[in-house]
Amino acid sequence: MKENKIFLEISGMTCDHCAVSIEKLLEKKKGILSKKVSYAKSKSEVSFDTEVISKEEIINGVNQGNHYKAKETIHINSRHFDLIIIGGGSAAFSAAIKANELGLTTLLVNGGLDFGGTCVNVGCVPSKTLLRAGETAYHATHSNFAGIKPRGVDIDFAQVIKGKKQLVKTLQQKKYMDVVSDFKNLQMIKGWAEFMDDKTILINGKDEYTAIKFIIATGATTNIPDIEGLKDIGYLTNVTLFDLEEKPTSITIMGAGFIGLEIAMAYNRLGVQTRIIEFTDRVLRTQTPDISIELQKHLGNEGIEFLPNFRAVKFEKSGDDTLIYCKCPDGIFTKLTEPGKVVVASGTKPNTQKLGLHNIGLQLTQSGHIQVNEMMETNLNNIYAVGDVTNAPAFVYTAAFEGKIAVENAFTGSEIKADYLSLPWVVFTDPQVAGAGLDEAQASAQNIPFEVSKILLSDVPRSIAANDIRGFIKLIRNPETDKLLGARIVAPEGGELIQQLSMAIKYGITVKELAESFYPYLTLAEGIKLAAITFGKDVSKLSCCAS
Repeated sequence: MKENKIFLEISGMTCDHCAVSIEKLLEKKKGILSKKVSYAKSKSEVSFDTEVISKEEIINGVNQGNHYKAKETIHINSRHFDLIIIGGGSAAFSAAIKANELGLTTLLVNGGLDFGGTCVNVGCVPSKTLLRAGETAYHATHSNFAGIKPRGVDIDFAQVIKGKKQLVKTLQQKKYMDVVSDFKNLQMIKGWAEFMDDKTILINGKDEYTAIKFIIATGATTNIPDIEGLKDIGYLTNVTLFDLEEKPTSITIMGAGFIGLEIAMAYNRLGVQTRIIEFTDRVLRTQTPDISIELQKHLGNEGIEFLPNFRAVKFEKSGDDTLIYCKCPDGIFTKLTEPGKVVVASGTKPNTQKLGLHNIGLQLTQSGHIQVNEMMETNLNNIYAVGDVTNAPAFVYTAAFEGKIAVENAFTGSEIKADYLSLPWVVFTDPQVAGAGLDEAQASAQNIPFEVSKILLSDVPRSIAANDIRGFIKLIRNPETDKLLGARIVAPEGGELIQQLSMAIKYGITVKELAESFYPYLTLAEGIKLAAITFGKDVSKLSCCAS
């Protein structure tokens, strides 16, 4: 005998006698071991011998009188699940959606940030709306045309932040909570999860839950450097800064990566005097120097102060001011005074500290990220990891993709791989920085033959007509195949161009094909055509619309 259990949702019952009638119908079926029908809950629980009767025969037995309609439903054991997802951001919700499609009983346990994670609460959504608010203020006071005289702007900073808060609240509800609100096989708990063994977690130090498979999607948080006095000055991060309704007189930002630069761009344009301290020699140090130089030039022209090769060694309060002691490029120490706020944007670290990973031997990288392969598998065959907590690229759209494929790989036998060779990305400064594929330094490091074509926006008709020639478009190709290896763009709204180039890399479109394609005249996208032509011609000597 092979015993199994089926849970039914039954419509059509009008009283307790109906429940008794259904139990009598089931009694007539051979192989039924036990049955329990509830009129109040419109549900039935039936144990049966699978060698004698099937689920379909049981359902048909209930439906045979035409009075009742039965269908199988998922029964969630409050302590055991098919899948437990630890985390509450885009990767976790994507995994939960796919799990629901597969009919898996799922527990999603989330501690720290509210459901929705970094992107909607303290990352992409608030930063981009503040950047657009700052852009609106900037264009009200600046013009590219001599005949246009802006009249200025009145910034209600508190209202801008309140609007941001409402947007976050709306999107968190509509794009996260509402999406899973009718998932009958999903249970959600707020709390901290710790692994007791590779099949068991403890939530909030008291309740044990077990699962067949686990997905860790706990994300990352700001890496706070260990600098004397920093913890005592009331520093801010993106988590706390974006909720500050009182406009600071000024801010000093620690770090010139994409987070620090986007914060600087938004707040400087909203009327906050902004300074960036960067311990390396340039902004966006992961990119080639020409990108750093170009971007820093334009942000500097707007009044953002950069202090490259400055290393903060001590912080202390002096009344309402913060004193920042720094080691300068020449080795001499200096003291900076910050009357406003200090914002830490010095990179991120994965959220692994409270997970009890030492109890299960989960493998980490040297940087502390969870080590995963292209299928999001860890070194433990029933545990997967996705999103910013892993060694994969840290973007909201890659995290969501990873959450989906992790569930498929874990439960369907699929072997879907995350291929990031053509991954597009954008830094939302103004001008924006965008990229896909390899740059010349990466191609050189991999011993891939390459050639570079670079066109300044001063040679792009759209930019000339707009009186805004900030930036360039750079293409990197393999001269042996003429296929695009990568692209880098510094341009106003340059991020809108990168998807086309990402697709060209992914599908092996040649530079010749890019050059010979049609582009609408006086669009920024025409710059791609011109950059492609520049591999073989001097584009400055071509007429408009020339090929």
